[in-house]
Amino acid sequence: MKVSTSPVSSEKKHPEDVSYGRNSACTPRAVSMLRSVIAAIAITITVPNIGHAQSSSSVGQKAILVTGASTGIGRKLTEQLAADGYFIYATARKDADLQALATIKNVQGVRLDVTHPDDIAAAVETVTKGGRGLYALVNNAGIGSASPLMETPPEEFASMMAVNVTGPYLMTKAFAPLIVAAKGRIINIGSISGLLSSANLGPYQMSKAAVETFTDVLARELASSGVHVSIVEPGSYNSDILKNAVRRAGMNADVADRSKLKEPDEVVAATKAALFEPRPKRRYMVVPDGESAEITIRAQLEKLVQVNEGQPYTYNRAALIKMLDEALAGARPMQPPTEGRAPPTRH
Repeated sequence: MKVSTSPVSSEKKHPEDVSYGRNSACTPRAVSMLRSVIAAIAITITVPNIGHAQSSSSVGQKAILVTGASTGIGRKLTEQLAADGYFIYATARKDADLQALATIKNVQGVRLDVTHPDDIAAAVETVTKGGRGLYALVNNAGIGSASPLMETPPEEFASMMAVNVTGPYLMTKAFAPLIVAAKGRIINIGSISGLLSSANLGPYQMSKAAVETFTDVLARELASSGVHVSIVEPGSYNSDILKNAVRRAGMNADVADRSKLKEPDEVVAATKAALFEPRPKRRYMVVPDGESAEITIRAQLEKLVQVNEGQPYTYNRAALIKMLDEALAGARPMQPPTEGRAPPTRH
């Protein structure tokens, strides 16, 4: 497996990084020994990398870039796509994560922080030199936050927007030419939080609401180029996103333990559908239970009522139902409930 040739002499600081010290003392003998070791490592690593690159770059093999591939949804998606035969550029920030990704067949680790333009430019160069083009970009990297709006430190708010909003924008802008050339796909990993409003989740929900608009606008702007844009909106699944958030806030990470929740396999399946269905949906809401689905849908209906009420052009019930029927006419038929889920209630 290859790891990106982007400069790796030092890792950039990030809100979730943990600093560590390095021993800088070197004698001439130590320098000589170090050079010998580096040369030996270069031989043992570089030769297998060249061989694998040749064997995995088969004609027609689609290349996909997945950000935030070190854990959770990004890691599961990377593993499954690679097992299916796609070539995956999997991004991560830390050495250990890049090394782990490099052990997976059909995966090339790319050092990338989505908030750093230099990293993004280096990643574009890596993908371009790879010669496979780029069929799809999955904007998965993101961070969470759990605090009241008025108590959120400005730097935490800024970090949230930088990673969750500006990051996908910068990544999409940089890789759009490759994706347009392939008439490929752009998938944004959002959240049902982008459709809801809850106390103590304001900054996170604001960032995911921005991704909703980003997806809609981008889909309209790229439609004529043959590029499909979708957003996957997961509910509550097992991940470390809130654990990392409470850790940054200096809280006990146990309060954000999600290990008893369902694994995000359904989220991965929805993302793969968005990647490969001939006619992908704009939105893929993926929730672990019917209650989450009902809460999310009712929230959208409440917003519709609020927008419609008490204004000069208010629509009555009959007109709204007619509009709903017209919209439903182009929707996909209802799917049978997944095992373990109750069917939606009809009133």
